[in-house]
Amino acid sequence: MENKEGSSSFSTGNSAQERGLQYVPDCYVVPSSHRPSLAPEALVPIIDLSRFREGEEQRSTVIKELANACSRVGFFQIVNHGICQSILDQALSAAFDFFHLPTGDKMKFMSNDVHKPVRYGTSIKDGVDKIQFWRVFLKHYAHPLDAWIDSWPDHPPKYRENMGKYCNEVRKLALELTGAITESLGLSKKYLGNKMDEGMQVMAVNCYPPCPEPGLALGLPPHSDYSCLTIVLQNTPGLEILGTEDGAWRTVPEIHGALQVHIGDHFEVMSNARYKSVVHRATLNSEKTRISLASLHSLGMDEKMEVAKELVDEQHPKGYNESSFKDFLNFLSRNDISERNSFINTLKIKK
Repeated sequence: MENKEGSSSFSTGNSAQERGLQYVPDCYVVPSSHRPSLAPEALVPIIDLSRFREGEEQRSTVIKELANACSRVGFFQIVNHGICQSILDQALSAAFDFFHLPTGDKMKFMSNDVHKPVRYGTSIKDGVDKIQFWRVFLKHYAHPLDAWIDSWPDHPPKYRENMGKYCNEVRKLALELTGAITESLGLSKKYLGNKMDEGMQVMAVNCYPPCPEPGLALGLPPHSDYSCLTIVLQNTPGLEILGTEDGAWRTVPEIHGALQVHIGDHFEVMSNARYKSVVHRATLNSEKTRISLASLHSLGMDEKMEVAKELVDEQHPKGYNESSFKDFLNFLSRNDISERNSFINTLKIKK
């Protein structure tokens, strides 16, 4: 379908969302069956991490809560996580300031190559996507921080400092959660050893500008994350998760200072489907710019995640092939991201 300007798509640097168009071009309109509606708030598990550090009895309770959240929802919110509010606020502010830069400054980082460690863009694959999404993003590798930070934008002036502080803190949190999640599966908290400590951290800094008709478009389509786990900080609601039992969309409620945790594809693989990667999407609104900072944590680029042998038996045969972060990037370079055409489906062993 052609839009009002006679083009079937909008390229990065000239997209409808970057320009603040007052209508939704045809190439952004999602099929009516996939359009967002006023989804009710989800009853999302909320886990108080301060109790995890208060002694063995409390720690054991939190482990059980994690097991329940990961098996039933694949998603939870954490409070009292130990990252001070000022670091959260400064990271969100750094993201806002970057997206407010002149287009030319941001376009220095524009790339369609999903293997690039730092890249700016709008749609998932510029000029290729059949449907475009009302999003602007900056993605950059973040671990080891000293290896990557000099390749990040040097404007706005405090971007590297403030985003770097957040990346450091959220990575410590991810390592703590990883140990707790493997323990909740009946494995050792050190089950993955140094693999996560030496693994990848990718920051997806997402901006969803106001959309004049938010019921027609999406910020991101339904998908699950390739990662082991993803930790998200958002400034305003807009994240929706798909119910595993009823197949209904639910809005993640806003809790000031909380962080959202997604179980990703590689933890679904490791757990042999005991834990499910959560399918989620980004919706839009007509009034506010939504910023989300998604910190994706996985094993190293070429390190393969495989099903834990301890979780395979006659009742639970091995359900997945092994894969790496590089395998995901190669998949992404060849495919659109969607709930149906998902990376995790390529890993499932057909019975």
